[in-house]
Amino acid sequence: QVQLEESGGGLVQAGGSLRLSCAASGRTFSRYAMGWFRQAPGKEREFVGAISWSGGRTKYGDSAKGRFTISRDNAKKMVYLQMNSLKPEDTAVYYCAADFGLAETPFGVRDYDYWGQGTQVTVSS
Repeated sequence: QVQLEESGGGLVQAGGSLRLSCAASGRTFSRYAMGWFRQAPGKEREFVGAISWSGGRTKYGDSAKGRFTISRDNAKKMVYLQMNSLKPEDTAVYYCAADFGLAETPFGVRDYDYWGQGTQVTVSS
């Protein structure tokens, strides 16, 4: 069993930055890939990015490339999402997720086994 808790969301102006954090507890953190997704009202959950168990590989969704960075600290059981140059269209609930499968950087919602409750990010224009 894995518990995930996101934090760091809030209200920010367009062009600003936020750093989301995800704290994990339970099974060995360093053995699973981690991902970030987001969901805006009325829209499907969207892949933001993923990081391999070692942190050596990352993958990003098109909306995140060049602006967002995923990192992890296995000793602290934490994963982070640094978001820069935020836009109003980045407004959504952001979720972190854990995957115990074999893929290094899974990008499908169904690939992930555990999910956090989400944290709201609102970007004003």
